[in-house]
Amino acid sequence: MALELSFPRTATPRIWSLGLVLLATLLGTQGLRAAETHPNILWITFEDTSNLMGADGDPLAVTPNFDRFAKTNIRFSRAYAYTGVCAPSRSTLITGVYPTHLGSHHMRSNVPLPAAVKLFPEYLREAGYYATNNVKEDYNFTTPKTAWDESSTKAHWRGRKPGQPFFAVFNHMITHQSQAFGRDEEAAAKGLPPPPTVHDQAKMVIPPIHPDIPEFRREWARYYDNITTMDGQAAAILKQLQDDGLAEDTIVFWFADNGTGLPAIKGWAWHKGLNVPCLVHFPKKWEHLRNSIPNGTTDRMISFIDFAPTVLSLAGIKIPPQMQGTAFFGPQAGAPRTLAFGGKERHSERYDMIRYVHDGKMHYLRNFLPHLPWGQYMSYNYQHASLRRWQQLQDEGKLTGVPARFFQTKPIEELYDTSVDPWEVNNLATDPRYAADLKRLRGELESWMISNGDLGLLPEFEIYRRAGSQTPYDISQNPTKNPVRELLAAARVANERDPKRVPELIKLLGHPDAAFRWWGATGLVALKEKAASAADALAKAAKDDSPDVRIAAAEALGHVGKVDPALTILEAEMQHPAALIRLSALNAIDRMGPKAKRLVPLLIKAKMPEAVQKDAEDYVERMIEYMPARLGVK
Repeated sequence: MALELSFPRTATPRIWSLGLVLLATLLGTQGLRAAETHPNILWITFEDTSNLMGADGDPLAVTPNFDRFAKTNIRFSRAYAYTGVCAPSRSTLITGVYPTHLGSHHMRSNVPLPAAVKLFPEYLREAGYYATNNVKEDYNFTTPKTAWDESSTKAHWRGRKPGQPFFAVFNHMITHQSQAFGRDEEAAAKGLPPPPTVHDQAKMVIPPIHPDIPEFRREWARYYDNITTMDGQAAAILKQLQDDGLAEDTIVFWFADNGTGLPAIKGWAWHKGLNVPCLVHFPKKWEHLRNSIPNGTTDRMISFIDFAPTVLSLAGIKIPPQMQGTAFFGPQAGAPRTLAFGGKERHSERYDMIRYVHDGKMHYLRNFLPHLPWGQYMSYNYQHASLRRWQQLQDEGKLTGVPARFFQTKPIEELYDTSVDPWEVNNLATDPRYAADLKRLRGELESWMISNGDLGLLPEFEIYRRAGSQTPYDISQNPTKNPVRELLAAARVANERDPKRVPELIKLLGHPDAAFRWWGATGLVALKEKAASAADALAKAAKDDSPDVRIAAAEALGHVGKVDPALTILEAEMQHPAALIRLSALNAIDRMGPKAKRLVPLLIKAKMPEAVQKDAEDYVERMIEYMPARLGVK
């Protein structure tokens, strides 16, 4: 069972200069030994890559090392990230707790950790492991000092004591989204054309969700160039393991943190943004821990929520009860999962809320803010030349078919058969032939949200408002502060966009709980001018003690012709002490478009540094910079 590694010409010169390397088998190597009773565990992670490797059957991917590794080891064809972007998914990996339970579900936040939740490397270190991370963390919370022996660009298993077992992470950034557009941006800044790609742009197979334009062909080619480079870089780490004589003592995981870093894949909750490549190697010495999962491709479903308990199970450490996943290796392994859950929340400066459940075949999504389009403007994503051109085609009315969907508002429910529709083109949610699947998965998702204490039905600032001196985790399963079941019912009314629901939405505006009042106002926002009969109730809600309710009520007022009162309210919320509220107000102003033009000279008032939610403050500054043009002011 030999493992062959090579470095193709599409790798970077530094990696390629290692030449063609044929490693001996990972089994039977002599050298330094870890403690006999504890395996070493190595994670080789890489950024922003869907299951589009050679081993996954993609003919465009040149990944010889990954492919050879897959042939002689375990390949999980159904490995799922929590979401299509890094920070919430990495929060899931490192804690074994769902972000919606911990409060780390928004992309880029700084949620306080409760005393009950530890990062799994902390348990490893307590058991005698040497734990290192090279180098990315990005967990949506401040990393405890007890998490790693070292977390830096120099972190390596070689810093441990002789014989000490190790857990080591090496993350590869070359496949990150920024590497797909970054070189084009740099060239344009110098007045140069985009640099060439190794992969032939003419041979790229453009998925049906994207328009077939030169910008997408170039970025897809660059993506494939980058995964080839990653393939060589990861092989170099495996060679170091071999050279150090540690191969037969080390269990190796090799996987991506979320789907491909291109528009409408990374950052969304569609299947291709979630289904990631994942390989695992067991040396002969530790094969008894693999639980009879054979080498080769397995369709056993695994989710990122399962990785932390799996590592602890492999290390012989008792899995703490607060971990919500199921180990898939080791003595504490549980039954194979039949469903994977996750979602999408605020991504950078733009708010959304989506939940999904996947059963290995059918992919169900529930859109809780369906009045918002998938393709909201985000300054980071619009560094993609492909997305800028895509938006231009939309503005010019030249988009048809599936690519046009991206800029449209969302249906409440989506259902796809990913076994025949991997790019999720055909929404089956209204097809009576799939009514049973729709009902089943809708029920599974709502049950999971309720049992998980899903915090996503609360506005982001409201979570912290309710937590007070506690943490979001502490209130997630408090039915008084987070009444998920009842909030689901309110969201259903708000999402229907049916004028007949206006009386119920007005009734929600009078609810004693601010979260219900916010859903009432949000439902009226979605109705736009059809909510005119609620104008008086909205004017009253605009004076609510909850800033989230005030902002939603103001946005709704703007849609029913009460523009000046709406802008007066939003101008005040732009100066709220909390960056999250200022960010929410700016979102509402941006959605109002040119009607909010008079606020442009006042946008600078929203710039107020905040140490607690520094990421939110950064997003406020980004919006201040680009909103004038979006509101029609040069």
